[in-house]
Amino acid sequence: MFAPKPIVLPGQSPGTAKLPLVCTPLVGRTRGAVIDEVQCVLAKRPDLLEWRVDFFHGITDSAQVIALALDIRQAAGGIPVLFTRRSIREGGEKIALDEEGVLALYGAVMAQRAVELIDFEMASDPAHIAQIRSQARASGIQLVLSFHDFKATPSHEQLCQRFAQAQALGADVAKVAVMPQRLEDVLTVLSATLESSQKLNIPLVSMSMGAYGSVTRLFGWAFGSAMSFAIGAAASAPGQVPLEDMNTVQEILRRALAPKQ
Repeated sequence: MFAPKPIVLPGQSPGTAKLPLVCTPLVGRTRGAVIDEVQCVLAKRPDLLEWRVDFFHGITDSAQVIALALDIRQAAGGIPVLFTRRSIREGGEKIALDEEGVLALYGAVMAQRAVELIDFEMASDPAHIAQIRSQARASGIQLVLSFHDFKATPSHEQLCQRFAQAQALGADVAKVAVMPQRLEDVLTVLSATLESSQKLNIPLVSMSMGAYGSVTRLFGWAFGSAMSFAIGAAASAPGQVPLEDMNTVQEILRRALAPKQ
């Protein structure tokens, strides 16, 4: 039977890792807003928090970013944190940092071991990816290499190539998020995820965005996607569903797919 590869969080063994993880984004623009988001979502039992630092007004001050990352971890009570700067080209916010500044910020956060996972884009300069990969390994932080297309869905072959590219670049996790223009595009994402999950050695995360793509967020794990993103307090991408609904649907599907005794 097909067995998707889970993302193993700190303190877990592969045999106890949950599939899929449910990740909730934090998109507050101030320290207070971010901490309020954490407090809001704790009762909803996310497995992971993603801090979208490109929303944070203090992003240019690495000391402020590190302090807030550590505050998030403390407030989260043991829920791991994924640190993400999403670029404008892949759907992120405009920030007052150039790429060298982003590299320096990532390096500072990793040096302090302020988070458990980081997201970095595959479209970045290969030398920058290698630098981030080296720093992540040295800090014991998992690297998610990601690709986003907010306009269209690449072909099945192109999506498979993206997953394989992430593994070749040294990712611990490969992530692909694309925009469907028709229902057939959703099937393309699911089939590429299934094929790549069977062939590659690392966990994969995939999703279609928008209304059509919501089904991949709910059911994508059955095709090999190891994580889904759900709304705790506010959405970070189109098509995200409330965390409570995500948990309900996943529990129903998990029971339906469980081997019969």
